[in-house]
Amino acid sequence: MKVDVLLGLQWGDEGKGKIVDVLTPKYDIIARFQGGPNAGHTLEFEGIKHVLHTIPSGIFHSEVTNIIGNGVVIDPVVFQKEIEKLAPFSMDIRKNLLISKKAHLILPTHRLLDAASEAAKGTNKIGSTLKGIGPTYMDKTGRNGLRVGDIFSPKFQEKYNQLVEKHEGILKHHEGFEYNLAEMEKPFFEGIELIRSFTCIDSEQFLNSALKNGSKILAEGAQGTMLDIDFGTYPFVTSSNTVTAGTCTGLGVAPTKIGSVIGIFKAYCTRVGSGPFPTELNCADGEKIRKEGNEFGSTTGRPRRCGWIDLPALKYAIMINGVTELAMMKADVLGVFETIKVCTHYKINGEIVDYLPFDIDGLDIEPIYIELKGWNCDLTQLDSIENAPQALKDYITYLEKELEVPITTVSVGPDRKQTHSNRK
Repeated sequence: MKVDVLLGLQWGDEGKGKIVDVLTPKYDIIARFQGGPNAGHTLEFEGIKHVLHTIPSGIFHSEVTNIIGNGVVIDPVVFQKEIEKLAPFSMDIRKNLLISKKAHLILPTHRLLDAASEAAKGTNKIGSTLKGIGPTYMDKTGRNGLRVGDIFSPKFQEKYNQLVEKHEGILKHHEGFEYNLAEMEKPFFEGIELIRSFTCIDSEQFLNSALKNGSKILAEGAQGTMLDIDFGTYPFVTSSNTVTAGTCTGLGVAPTKIGSVIGIFKAYCTRVGSGPFPTELNCADGEKIRKEGNEFGSTTGRPRRCGWIDLPALKYAIMINGVTELAMMKADVLGVFETIKVCTHYKINGEIVDYLPFDIDGLDIEPIYIELKGWNCDLTQLDSIENAPQALKDYITYLEKELEVPITTVSVGPDRKQTHSNRK
């Protein structure tokens, strides 16, 4: 058996949580491989909307095991709130949620460092979610971090104090930055006690053993390819590898064990926070997309920047990830347009290019568009793609030809029932 991978191809918020939830019945294990509570995976069914930040999106299927992998960073406070929100649904979460001992912990001081650093940047902010993600990954690579497995050590408090002392030394350099650490530590240690009550595992051993025994595994990514620390629009990126390669390091599976790669993208583009966005629409069309798509961050609540679909960026993401099939989300949102634009190339300094160059921040990029006929109707009641308007079918056919990857899933609304797939 091999591990299938599901990840975002744009700047996050593509709808990964919904598709994971839809696909979960076909798998035995769902495993998150990177990111942390800066993720907001939204699932909607039976009239209820759920937003998950750390817990894998397969959690609502009791027969499936969910794993928080070693590449994830966990904030015990956020984790406890997630568990509390799931309590009314009578789920045996401790039975089907396992946590990697190698996953790193987000300390209260990591969040303070994040806030102090972002404030110091002034107008040069990168758009951090202020969840402490970056400082936690910095401690991980700096070999100072605390991991889930450490909470079972009699020296945990000592290790915690040493790291906090280091962080407070850094915070002293941020003049005027005030905080109350004692107030933040109470819920943190309550969250640590909660994590101790879960089954914490050597996840790489567990997953590879499961593969040998024939289990079907889906790896769930967070954020999106264009936010990858190496291949995204640096420095306006996250602190982890959001691409397929991140599955290997974030779960401990070999590259030869990667199977299908399902790339998720919206029928248009959005971005939260700072950074380049070639097809951004600072006009009535952009506002119309935002309104129709309810484009506000599920984690931060910030309004998302909106624009037309960007094929050079999508082709780049497909190449980096080795995408084998595509899922197109929010086709219903474009139902308010008679004409839809598609960016096919960039014009940079007079040169026409169809790829993403080294650094697009600060470049004078002119997107080159073609126009396609819109479907200009409500898709939310659509029962199958076969019965879709011809204009939508033509849009799908055009994208498949340009991207050279089949679109196997199309979403036309937030509910899990509003998803149509011909996946084999």
